[in-house]
Amino acid sequence: MRALFRRKVTWAVLAVLAVAGAFALWAFQPWKLFTSSTIDEALPVAETQAAPTATNATSATPAPPREPKELTSGTFVSQEHATSGQATVLELPDGQRVLRFTGLSSSDGPDLHVWLTDATAGGDWFKYDDGRAVKLGELKATHGNQNYVIPPGTSLDGLRSVVIWCDRFNVAFGSAPLQL
Repeated sequence: MRALFRRKVTWAVLAVLAVAGAFALWAFQPWKLFTSSTIDEALPVAETQAAPTATNATSATPAPPREPKELTSGTFVSQEHATSGQATVLELPDGQRVLRFTGLSSSDGPDLHVWLTDATAGGDWFKYDDGRAVKLGELKATHGNQNYVIPPGTSLDGLRSVVIWCDRFNVAFGSAPLQL
């Protein structure tokens, strides 16, 4: 009888350990410590517009694309994970605004997102979800150059940083100061 009870307890303990192990793998995704991804998106430019020529007002030649205007930029500082690179807010000639990362280098992790926030860059990891945040989407890659469209009509007043945010664990991987 005692052996049967011991066998049932052993199976119950093994089942609990298996469930706990599966949950830990889902939550922490430890393989991401060894993975990375790279993207190299082009600098956004306005669409080419036709401009009339001096010789014939009815025919048009494409005007050269106008360059985006830099509104602000900052350098990433590491927080929970080593992060480096540049963050720049650009305004395209058509008025659209884009957040651009150049030379980004960070760690991979579960559920990473890009936010513009009213918190200062650096320091306490947990402060970024306490105030105002404009969520721009999932981090596209851990390395390289990438663009994030800022939704039209978004007020940038009072936003002071961009953060690579881990939603699963509520920590900042890295952030960059932006004076908007």
